[in-house]
Amino acid sequence: MHLLIVEDDAKLGRMLRRLLEDDRHVVEVATDGRTGLDFALEADGLDAVILDIGLPDISGLEVARKIRAKGSSLPILMLTARDAISDRVVGLDAGADDYLVKPFAYAELSARLRALGRRAVAPTRPGVQLVSGPIVMDDALRSVTVAGRDVSLSPREFGLLEAFLRHPGQVMTRDQLLDLAWPYGVAVTPNAVDTYVHYLRDKLGEAGARIETVRGVGYRLRPS
Repeated sequence: MHLLIVEDDAKLGRMLRRLLEDDRHVVEVATDGRTGLDFALEADGLDAVILDIGLPDISGLEVARKIRAKGSSLPILMLTARDAISDRVVGLDAGADDYLVKPFAYAELSARLRALGRRAVAPTRPGVQLVSGPIVMDDALRSVTVAGRDVSLSPREFGLLEAFLRHPGQVMTRDQLLDLAWPYGVAVTPNAVDTYVHYLRDKLGEAGARIETVRGVGYRLRPS
């Protein structure tokens, strides 16, 4: 993989570069957010970014938001010393695909990068749409419309809606939705599903009522 590390800890940056290059990756390193952002947006052939949150100029959260604002789907693995669930949620909503808390084992970092790489090369069929009533999702373009109106969703909201659209009419438990819409290994509670279903319903407007609560079990998307 061609990787970009954005990390202001010079010692950690050097160590990661050495270990990743030993694993035959091509590695670039930036020590501040603005340099990393410019490289992420301008470099050709990048496969993933390893992005620290605590950078000296602009935060990794802001770097991730700006990358996503440009329409880039470049996989982002966020590194941080913050291990509270609320911090992880903020990082994922900023656009990160996965989240790793310092200190971490290199073997886990390597495994998460492999998982991101598999997702990036997973076969897709351009133009294939998931539709339920007025809700239309284009998975390849990562876009959602409701009755022709563009709807901007966070990565978690998008993942939840995709899970519902791929299983219309099926009652899904909170644990099932966590497995489908959250990155593997991220420590969140089932209550997070309730919060994001609420967000998703609000953004879908009247169409959000199609996501029905099944008391004591979970949720389902009412089929067309």
